Amino acid sequence: MQLTPETSRNLNALGLLAICLVLAMAFYDQLARADLPCPLCLLQRLGFVAVGFGLCLNAIHGPRPRHYALMLIAALFGISVSGRQILLHIVPGTGSYGEPFLGLHFYTWAFVCFFLVLLGTAIMLLSEGQYRTEGRVPPARFGGRLLPKAAFALMVLLAAANAVSALLECGPGVCDDDPANYKLLEEAAPRS
Repeated sequence: MQLTPETSRNLNALGLLAICLVLAMAFYDQLARADLPCPLCLLQRLGFVAVGFGLCLNAIHGPRPRHYALMLIAALFGISVSGRQILLHIVPGTGSYGEPFLGLHFYTWAFVCFFLVLLGTAIMLLSEGQYRTEGRVPPARFGGRLLPKAAFALMVLLAAANAVSALLECGPGVCDDDPANYKLLEEAAPRS
């Protein structure tokens, strides 16, 4: 299967929207159910943001092997962190972190999503046609399409919201293992 640069950009934009959906669901769970993410959960979100950054580069500048390499590195980081969290809670009697979603905890879903990113990125790398530029007019940034622009804007918004949330939760120091409140807000509140 040979992809054109335009088709590749659109597929990367769809992948970026999928990453945005994962981040939005985790952020919604945090806000709606007051389920603060643990430090490993925050690292998994960082992995998704880094994967999203690689997808953003493909959407803005067109597909490049180095952008896919960034995605692979980020997905390997994320799958390692989520795999560690699964292993921490796999032993009977150790409990789990957070409420299950469709029968699995978010860190298990993260493992599955990072695996899918690895698989999807490897499949995208099989098409060399997406890198060809001979005889073509250089494409405009974002490919001139609404889908990559919207996906990019949503990713930037979610990455910024998660960064602010992590700062409020952890403050400038180390995050609590089992966070119960937003540390920075609690420290800033007037004492009575």
